[in-house]
Amino acid sequence: MAKTKYKYVNDLWKGSEVKGLDAAERLIYRSNLLGSDQRITNTGGGNTSSKLIETDPLTGEAVEVLWVKGSGGDLRTSKKENFASLYQEKLIALQGVYAGKKKRGPKSPAEDEMVGMYPHCTFNLNPRASSIDTPLHSFVPAKHVDHTHPNAPIAICASKNSKRITKAVYGDDIIWTPWLRPGFELGLELQAITQKHPNAKGVMLGQHGLINWDDDEKKCYKLSLDLIEKASAYIEKAYRKKGGDKKAFGGQKHLALPEKVRRQVFAKLLPWLRGQVSQQKRFIGTIQDDATILRFVNSKDAGRLAELGTSCPDHFLRTKIKPLYVPLAAHKNRDFSGDWVERFVTTLKKNIIAGLKQYKKDYATYYKNCKRPGSPAMRDANPTVMLIPGCGMIAWGKNKSESRVTAEFYNCAVEVMRGAEAIDKYIALPQQEAFDIEYWALEEAKLQRMPAESELARQVIVVIGAGSGIGREVAHRVVRDGAHVVCVDMNLAAAQATAKEITDQYGVGIGVAGSGISNCGPALGLACNITDRASVRAMLDDVALAYGGFDSICVTAGVFWPSDTTGHIPDDKWDFTFGVNVKGSYIVADEAANTWREQGLAGNLILTTSANAVVAKPGSIAYDTSKAAANHLVRELAIELAPIVRVNAVAPATVVQGSSMFPRDRVIGSLAKYKIKYSAKDSDDTLRAKLAKFYASRTLTNDPITPEDQAEAFYLLLTKRLNKTCGQVISVDGGLHEAFLR
Repeated sequence: MAKTKYKYVNDLWKGSEVKGLDAAERLIYRSNLLGSDQRITNTGGGNTSSKLIETDPLTGEAVEVLWVKGSGGDLRTSKKENFASLYQEKLIALQGVYAGKKKRGPKSPAEDEMVGMYPHCTFNLNPRASSIDTPLHSFVPAKHVDHTHPNAPIAICASKNSKRITKAVYGDDIIWTPWLRPGFELGLELQAITQKHPNAKGVMLGQHGLINWDDDEKKCYKLSLDLIEKASAYIEKAYRKKGGDKKAFGGQKHLALPEKVRRQVFAKLLPWLRGQVSQQKRFIGTIQDDATILRFVNSKDAGRLAELGTSCPDHFLRTKIKPLYVPLAAHKNRDFSGDWVERFVTTLKKNIIAGLKQYKKDYATYYKNCKRPGSPAMRDANPTVMLIPGCGMIAWGKNKSESRVTAEFYNCAVEVMRGAEAIDKYIALPQQEAFDIEYWALEEAKLQRMPAESELARQVIVVIGAGSGIGREVAHRVVRDGAHVVCVDMNLAAAQATAKEITDQYGVGIGVAGSGISNCGPALGLACNITDRASVRAMLDDVALAYGGFDSICVTAGVFWPSDTTGHIPDDKWDFTFGVNVKGSYIVADEAANTWREQGLAGNLILTTSANAVVAKPGSIAYDTSKAAANHLVRELAIELAPIVRVNAVAPATVVQGSSMFPRDRVIGSLAKYKIKYSAKDSDDTLRAKLAKFYASRTLTNDPITPEDQAEAFYLLLTKRLNKTCGQVISVDGGLHEAFLR
């Protein structure tokens, strides 16, 4: 097959990569290629299938099996375990079962009941749940089927004269069919179309997307590309004829703020806004302010088009029926001083408050007008997409991955509107149809089947000192229970290394969106000098840009400077010790307090003190007295930050393993001081183990103290398990009786 040159999609098929793959593996390969391009399909959207000959494990006979992307899968990232496998003969036989049901038809209970029949068709005990789109693939006779959500074809689907335009673009190759909710009825409709139009290569699903097929898997893939390319070329020709970017969406109304100013605005606005939309459940934010989204939000028609809502059903499941567009007076300012930014943010807040009030009212009306008997209760009425002229888009989700998916979907929606307006007039899915997707009983059942959220889900936790030791373990511990974590350290490389460990383990998420630092996953590495207020503020602003705000801060950073041989500590080292161990924690708390108050959501501040704070001993006067001061700082901050923030501390003792405060020379010095035998040839780990064993022998439990032990205490204080504990110092020292409460 000759290599076709494409302008609007990429042909990624490589024979060398396909060679040696079995039939199911080639399906996965094809799926991953299609899913890797947002212009072809969005995250989690679309599905692919192949009808393959397999050996029945019960009879040993050759049978036809439909392999199709399962429920909740994503084409870009799917593996074999994300595909359902079903006996094709049994799926076809379900048509007889359905025909025997009374009151069947689109959106009928009988149609929904058929989804419960798919497990009876499972081949080889495959546990992957089948998608509601399964009939679309089974009832089409071709061996290979691609169902995608490409921006260009959906732009045609979402045009007022969609049927006529489909004919103009594709002739008789693609048959147009009006909107029909995905499910058994749509599968039957596709079957009827293939029987009536045996030479058709696919169907344009009104308001939905594209489905096409072939008996050759590579030809099916290439057909998908060809169809998308043809629609894209048609749209771009019309777009250029109408004036291109300069005339897009009616032309420009607002000026885009300079990137630096946009970041300042977002940093000041986002925590407050997160508080506004998180009154029922907390949300994580993603910002998008690239040229494409700015072209839309700054246009004359943005408000009109945003109010219409989205078209593709995959979109509004996350973007809701419509976004919140924040109207602003056009500005011509060129002097973006700090005062101007403050005034602009103040104006934004005022307009957003009014906008949220109206949005919630509109959503309640939408629910009231469209609800049916037995509809699920109305969900959170807050918008998940916000459009701000001059600035860009803010998307919200239950976690970072979800918010990035939401942003990605609205990026696609913008491209759909651009294309539809270029060739015709954009129309959205009717509200009743949108409601019947958003509040579909099957979708509700899927939500109800989801496991309970982890204890720290929807939380953003900043761990200062996360590059090593206790901080690193705290970062790993909180992520394990659902938190997003910002790993902060003086050493940027160390902070990023911890963040990478986490993202390597948990992944960055499936969404493909987010500008700059907001294009992150569940963990992020940042540098900060906590003794420098400007550095702390910059770090917290970056956290706001990345996640929309933060909930809790754990300060594990600390320094120990030993006395010299005469027992003295130089003045500069004394100041350095207090600067990090006391002043640094205060600066963090003081700067974070501004954000906490703006956000208005309950949070935690947990400092790290030490058992040394109450035990006097030679050789560590600066460290011990600084930790005593930190103990009292906890009590003072608990009063200052109440009731929004609970302030507590963890007081470790002699955490040698993994601690950056126990370099080799200090360990050797301590071993010598306590007359513990060692060899200069011993490894660092061996030396630390000897010292840890000695320290453990002085405790009541006789066990060495580890960073993991400390991380568990931080975790408990961050959860609601100790939500009445405030102003306290929790000792994790193995039972040092010298440090008992006094």
